[in-house]
Amino acid sequence: MRVGHADREWAVAELGEHLAQGRLDPDEYADRAGAAYAARTRDELDVLFADLPRPAAPVAPVAYPAPYPAGRPDAAPYGIDPRSGVPYSDRSKVVAGVLQLVLPFGVGRFYSGHHGIAVGQLLLSIFLIGAIWAFVDGIVLLAGHPTDPYGRPLRP
Repeated sequence: MRVGHADREWAVAELGEHLAQGRLDPDEYADRAGAAYAARTRDELDVLFADLPRPAAPVAPVAYPAPYPAGRPDAAPYGIDPRSGVPYSDRSKVVAGVLQLVLPFGVGRFYSGHHGIAVGQLLLSIFLIGAIWAFVDGIVLLAGHPTDPYGRPLRP
């Protein structure tokens, strides 16, 4: 069977490995590499390796234990949102919404962890606009799908 350039390159690379291992001296390597480049058939290449040991079989990689599954019980102590598959926050949207409606000074947003919005509502409550904003925001918290600062949905 005839060989191609890739086969010849592989043979020369293998001869180089044998040279590196000390099985061939540089002159013998040069002779065999020249014969490998001149080879036309598989038999001509096999003759070059007749007195050399076969390469060792590759070693199997070390098997590591599988990582913990993502759905383990302690990963989501408050459950998982069925809409998004994201674990629920430790904060409740009902508590946040009721606090926002009863105390319209951004208290519900402080509770849910959105401190920037809460400070804005607190400062604007002086002009009554913050109280209206906080009241509407309380309805949005109760009716919508609010999240905590980490992007986790608030518990229902």
